[in-house]
Amino acid sequence: MGAGKSSVGRRLALEMDLPFVDTDEAIVAEHGPIPALFERLGESGFREREYAAVRAALEGPRAVVALGGGAVTHEPTRLLLNERALRVFLDVPLEVIFARLRYSNVTRPMLGKAPTEARMRALYEARLPLYREADIVADCGRRTSSSVARHVADLLRAHQPMSTA
Repeated sequence: MGAGKSSVGRRLALEMDLPFVDTDEAIVAEHGPIPALFERLGESGFREREYAAVRAALEGPRAVVALGGGAVTHEPTRLLLNERALRVFLDVPLEVIFARLRYSNVTRPMLGKAPTEARMRALYEARLPLYREADIVADCGRRTSSSVARHVADLLRAHQPMSTA
């Protein structure tokens, strides 16, 4: 949450000449706003819809796929990602995430109506071990999304060299 997955993902897709899929956007297109889904279905109902969006993205053509920050907390989604995706964790310093979320006008259901740094820190620390299971950990520091996309593209190319045949 607040790491720049969608912004970096769009730029990375351009860099890698691949389509881009944002699972949050797919969920909104099919089911309506995420905060309303959380309110109506609870987190577990939302995660089931998120799983379906992730599965659909992974069954489509090879693409850069941006997930919601909590997707990995749902075991079926995490297992699906482990089996079918090359997972990248955008490792952004927590203070940068705090700043981004503080000035964001996006409602984040997992943070509640009045997000606090303590709540953000608790959520981040609870999820961090799951994020660190990624195949590639990209140290994003305080880079721009364009710089991070180039960095991740380089890491991906080094991880999976392109075929020259």
